[in-house]
Amino acid sequence: MEKQNNLPAWDLNDLYQGIEDKQIEEDLNTYRDMNQTLAAEYKGKVAKLTPQEFFEAVQLYENAAGIASKLGIYAYLNMVTQMKNKEAIAFYQNINEKLTEFGKMSIFFTLEINALSEKDFNELLQNEQVAHYKPWLSKIRLFKPYELDEDMEALLADKALTSSAAWVRLYDETSSKLKYTVDGKEYNDAEIGKLMQDKDPLLREKAGKELNRVNKENGELFTFIYNMIVKDKAISDEKRGFKSPVASRNLDNMVEDDVVEALSQAVQAQYKNISERFYKLKAKWLGKDKIQYWDRNAPLPFGDDRKYSWEESVKLVLNAYGEFSPRLQEVAKDFFAHNWIDVPPRDGKRSGAFAMPMPQQFHPYLMLNFVGKQNDVLTLAHELGHGCHMRLSARQGDLNDDTPLTLAEVASVFAEMLTFQSLLRQLDDDKAKLCLIAAKVNDMINTSLRQIAFHLFETKIHAERKNGELAEERIAEIWLEVMRESLGEYVIVDDDSKYIWPIVSHFFHSPFYVYAYSFADCLVNSLYQVYRENNVTGFPDKYLNMLSETGVKRYDELLKPFGLNAHDKNFWNKGLSLISEYIDELERLDKKVFSE
Repeated sequence: MEKQNNLPAWDLNDLYQGIEDKQIEEDLNTYRDMNQTLAAEYKGKVAKLTPQEFFEAVQLYENAAGIASKLGIYAYLNMVTQMKNKEAIAFYQNINEKLTEFGKMSIFFTLEINALSEKDFNELLQNEQVAHYKPWLSKIRLFKPYELDEDMEALLADKALTSSAAWVRLYDETSSKLKYTVDGKEYNDAEIGKLMQDKDPLLREKAGKELNRVNKENGELFTFIYNMIVKDKAISDEKRGFKSPVASRNLDNMVEDDVVEALSQAVQAQYKNISERFYKLKAKWLGKDKIQYWDRNAPLPFGDDRKYSWEESVKLVLNAYGEFSPRLQEVAKDFFAHNWIDVPPRDGKRSGAFAMPMPQQFHPYLMLNFVGKQNDVLTLAHELGHGCHMRLSARQGDLNDDTPLTLAEVASVFAEMLTFQSLLRQLDDDKAKLCLIAAKVNDMINTSLRQIAFHLFETKIHAERKNGELAEERIAEIWLEVMRESLGEYVIVDDDSKYIWPIVSHFFHSPFYVYAYSFADCLVNSLYQVYRENNVTGFPDKYLNMLSETGVKRYDELLKPFGLNAHDKNFWNKGLSLISEYIDELERLDKKVFSE
């Protein structure tokens, strides 16, 4: 892809030279052949394999999975920057269908691994080569009670293409085509969100109401899509025996149900102390008794509405990384030395930002929609944190490098914190400090408290869906309930924000993903408190080592070198206390700045 406005864009040629590249067909054939070989040589025989034979089978499975990842991710990356290109969309669908078809042949492998007795399983692990794959094998064994027979697993894999995956595709295509009109100018979904961060309150209001209006116009379709996705998940959960809608996500995240519940309760208990206290201040700064829903992320009117160039943003983030760890800075530099980041917003490009992991032999890809706002600088720091984390953990190998969502967000949130603190240290003016801290608290509330509100929204939706399809109006009612509770009495949540829920893509793409953000934010806040206290020798090296092991160790084990215990009932409050501390500082600065 060519650069736009002199901003870097992906060069996917290190994967394929385009969707017509002959290597694509060759790789598909190789993937098919590998799975055929796996089935021919090992199906029905896993229990009888010697450790050496078992190791060779796992290697074949891993190599096949690497080819599938390369093909599937290329098809996705090629599509997300051109969601209006029918050829790109069709290519993505076709690749997924072929990968599913060929991948069915290997379903038996993990099923037969789980059919092994504990005695036979442990004997295999005595082999040094097999033991390398213990993290992956142990995670597979976690799902043993929830697996179905091979025919049913193959059927579910086939049906996913025309059920959950199809509904997600319809959601993505519908969202990417939506047009929002403000003052006679058209905006896509990425651009309309930026308008709600504008200093002009009238422009924010128009953008907020337009976002709500367009989503309301499409509410019937979004409601139907969401109902189908929730029902599809419920069917799968019931067949597998999961006791609650969130249980499968918790198992995948390797987090106990009670830990997630403790996090949720701790956050809800802080709604008044954090959300309400902050938005009371923000309403005052915006010159209002209460703010509208679309004003939540508004910049302060007395703040410096400066724009950051791409070059300046890169320098800021790299410097922040370097202040913490020169080693982390070196890992980060590669992303700018090569075209690994797609930076500019453009028509047809998916909104938001993400980091995409790749098989070990390649490198991650980052996607941004950068327009130069301060938040864009922090978003760069966030996604780059993901990218560095992926580079550090890749040494574990493709199968072992399977970081749970709860830990996948740690590096990104910590990187944001480093960049924020670096920016803060450069400021002498109290008003500028107030603006920066307020922006950070705003983001922390969005990351921790708001994501738990999203989690509660999903919990209620999935619970009620068991009794039948939810009406558009009922979904909107639940949305208003959880938003009002989480934001407090100083934010107006009314009919003009009733239909915002469809813009939260995680509800559609990855049910119950959202609590991972809050988990990571509170965990990072606790980690940062330890770093700030300077009581852990060699913290940066221990932190980077932790990132390299997130796929092979559980979260509680990874926290031990820092003296943290997530099972302690006060653990989550330690993380939330940092946000409260920043609000204390805002109240102090508010009195100082506006009494002078």
